[in-house]
Amino acid sequence: MKSYDGLDAKNTDAFHTYSIAQATNVLDTDIISGLDSLKVEAKLLHYGENVLKGEGKISPLKIILRQFTNLLVFVLIGASVLGFVINDYPEGSVLLIIVILNSTIGFFQDYKAEKTVDSLKKLTSPLAEVCRNNKIVQIQTSELVPGDIISFKAGDVVGADCLLFEALNFETDEAALTGESLPVAKSIETIDNPDQPLADRLNVAFASTIVTKGRAKGIVFATGMNSELGKIATQLVKVSKINDTKKTKLQKSLNNMSLFLLVFAILLVILVFGVNKFKISSEVLIYAISLAIAVIPEGLLAVLTLTMALGVRRLSKQKALVRQINSLEVLGSVTDICSDKTGTLTQSKMVLVKAWIPYEGTFSVSGTGFEPIGNVSKLDTVQNTFSQINSFSDSFTKLATISSLCNSSEIKKDPSSGEWVGTGDPTEIALQVFSSKLGLGKQSLTANDTPNRHMFVFEFPFDSSIKLMSTIFKNSSNEYAIFTKGATEKVVECCDRIIINNKVTKISKSDLYSLINPQIDNLAKDGLRLISLAYSEIPTPNSIDDPNFKFSRDQAESSLIYAGLVGIYDPPRQESFESVMKCFAAGIKVHMLTGDHPATATSIAKQVGIIPSDNHQDPEHNIVNLSGLVMTASQFDALTIEEIDIMPELPSVIARCTPETKVNLINALHRRKRIVAMTGDGVNDSPSLKISDVGISMGITGSDVAKQASSIILTDDNFATIVGAIAEGRRLFTNIGKFIRCLIGANIAELVTLVIGLVFIDSTGQTVFPLSPVAILTNNLITATPPAMALGTEIASPDNMKVKPRSTDSGLFTTEVLTDIIVQGLYMGLLSILSFWLVIDVFGDGNRGSECNKRFSPSCDSVFRARATCFALLTILLMVFGYSCRDPRRQTCSLDKIRNVYQNVYLFHSFYIVLIITVLCIYIPGLNKDVFKHSPITWEWIIVLISIFAYLIGDALYKFIKLFIFKY
Repeated sequence: MKSYDGLDAKNTDAFHTYSIAQATNVLDTDIISGLDSLKVEAKLLHYGENVLKGEGKISPLKIILRQFTNLLVFVLIGASVLGFVINDYPEGSVLLIIVILNSTIGFFQDYKAEKTVDSLKKLTSPLAEVCRNNKIVQIQTSELVPGDIISFKAGDVVGADCLLFEALNFETDEAALTGESLPVAKSIETIDNPDQPLADRLNVAFASTIVTKGRAKGIVFATGMNSELGKIATQLVKVSKINDTKKTKLQKSLNNMSLFLLVFAILLVILVFGVNKFKISSEVLIYAISLAIAVIPEGLLAVLTLTMALGVRRLSKQKALVRQINSLEVLGSVTDICSDKTGTLTQSKMVLVKAWIPYEGTFSVSGTGFEPIGNVSKLDTVQNTFSQINSFSDSFTKLATISSLCNSSEIKKDPSSGEWVGTGDPTEIALQVFSSKLGLGKQSLTANDTPNRHMFVFEFPFDSSIKLMSTIFKNSSNEYAIFTKGATEKVVECCDRIIINNKVTKISKSDLYSLINPQIDNLAKDGLRLISLAYSEIPTPNSIDDPNFKFSRDQAESSLIYAGLVGIYDPPRQESFESVMKCFAAGIKVHMLTGDHPATATSIAKQVGIIPSDNHQDPEHNIVNLSGLVMTASQFDALTIEEIDIMPELPSVIARCTPETKVNLINALHRRKRIVAMTGDGVNDSPSLKISDVGISMGITGSDVAKQASSIILTDDNFATIVGAIAEGRRLFTNIGKFIRCLIGANIAELVTLVIGLVFIDSTGQTVFPLSPVAILTNNLITATPPAMALGTEIASPDNMKVKPRSTDSGLFTTEVLTDIIVQGLYMGLLSILSFWLVIDVFGDGNRGSECNKRFSPSCDSVFRARATCFALLTILLMVFGYSCRDPRRQTCSLDKIRNVYQNVYLFHSFYIVLIITVLCIYIPGLNKDVFKHSPITWEWIIVLISIFAYLIGDALYKFIKLFIFKY
């Protein structure tokens, strides 16, 4: 038995260079009889089943445990336990509810189970037709082995990578694997270049691709994880492991903050015990624990989760579905977008836009989509401008007639939606739409009531080996004509005549080539797919109407009249250029990665503004030299890491892209500390979607694999939606900074009040609490949380997409954020404890009573009134601080801000609702003295109002000073 060692994923890369004889020798097979049972058994034992191996299913338990990896969650759980220990059940219960709610939302957001490999498995066909033991049998795809002789027909899903040795009009849809937007016509010609891109390996049929036309036979040379599909699965497993350990800047910042707060809380407990000389009574213990709990922003997780959930909802309305909620944070710092072309930047609808007729000139055709509306303009070669024409020459009419009748597609208006739709090959649909714009669509030319009706007689279908299609029609006068379309070099070989001044004139093939070639170069530079059209009247054979008549193709497709050249392409979306310009203005670089030809990719990139167009400068780099901005995958992949890293700019366009190329580019961007959003729709995009910072898949054209690998799914496949999502990410992160200021600043204010309050000692030597534990909890959750939640809904600032992305090294707590929190929190805390002191010692009798922390007594009157004053001031200051946090740099009381005081309705409503709650807590009998340990106040409101005015002055002065410290 022959040894099969050495045939693995590495050396199957060059199988497209093998002749059939070489392949059969290496694979130990025979193209006539196939493999015998013994060889199949040996190969199954050696290579294993033709299946993709993954990491297995993700356990729901594992997802639940993942929710508790955040240090802040542990701190909240600890605080909740402490609440229950000191019988503070409201505090303990609320904290526990927050933890449960946050973990529940996180579980459902993360319950994607990353079934990417499972999705890949679904792409393979369940059955395959193979030749074994000299017999044709159907087997499970999983049983295929290298050396199997496999047959394909239209509609089949290719079960393994195969080297083709027989192909008849054979085409496969490789969009999901290579990014090629159109079906690929396959051949059996051996390719010499071992580094040929996947999209250009025409003699190979790849696993998971779909047969769209014809039939073929091939030799299986790669199965399972050795196939191109398997290589993608291998990459997915690798990047999934990496991504599982990655944390966002926000997660890291929250973990660091939690650790700091935990240590700080412990120090505060020790401080309280020390001030009370470690005479730990129940009141001292309660105060110490309350002070420790005051350090922790209990509402932070709730506000963060709610803000993220609202962001997810907003994006869903903007046609972007968020699968991983943490991606919202990363969106705001994206520096580079790596985008696919087809369907994302373009409409994914082929459109005929240019035509050329010998000795008549070049024509431009307007209109996009399938609706047959558009104008025809002719090029003035002197002024180099197009002017609209309304009457058409016989030659132009003939060109449109050929486009219509040498065509198997149809266009029609959908009665339910009112939109025009096309069925058939995308190229033929474009030709049919063009003809219909001139009133020469197939339905018009073949209708019964048409004066010169064309009746179908015969068709020679497109043959990939000769790259031609022809049809024969007869008109009402029983005159027969053949209409042909195809690759220019093939059509020219069939032509020996041309129209000059409305006369049919003989022309040699070399002269015809000389006439056409300049036009080919001219149209090809615009990235157009060129098709030549020809026709000829043919003699009426006596037996042509006989159903059994066979017309010779060689005879029909000869001595034709060359009609002209048409250019077709997938036009950019109208909004793509504007969206790319928004990216440049926001400091975001756009890269286009496509499986298309370099000329097509370059043309589209110019039209959407990714690279400078002719005679125009790049809006970001101010350059006109395209060298290095456009590369092919083979050129980029040939560079070493060192060569890539010294490039001034990474390429803006990479054509003929492979999965490895996309991953290489993203890795290169990561080495430059860039944050990358990657878009894609195919299986080939899934590794790059996974390894990017934000993977964005297409909802309409995207494969299940791409959707599973992504963190965001676009329901409209539109690049503009990506830009909108980034804008939303920026708004979201800015708002997170605002409510972080609000929440942590409130905690600092409480801490300053409570810590300085340790100096107030009663007649028994015990500390007099400036705020009761219930008041602390009220300020933490009821007072500070609503404005913070409201800040999470703030609209984006006008300059949201006009500033560069935030630094990749900066987390949530930047120098400015920390300064705001400390300065504002310290100032509010000092004002609050000052009011407490004024009521007791300055305007009061100075009597601090005894056991005022437990109950009210006449000796505690000043203390209880001081507590009420401190509580009212601190509560209202926190609400005013919420308005200050709306814009951390611009003045809070500016005329613009005063006029827009109702703009954030949630903040406005929370302000007066909290004000009402404050009044109720102070004046409701029983609730005030028994629960909050304070009394109703009267003249003390003057202190509150003056303190608020003092805060606004201090806030204005601080923001004025900030203008010189933190530049815009």
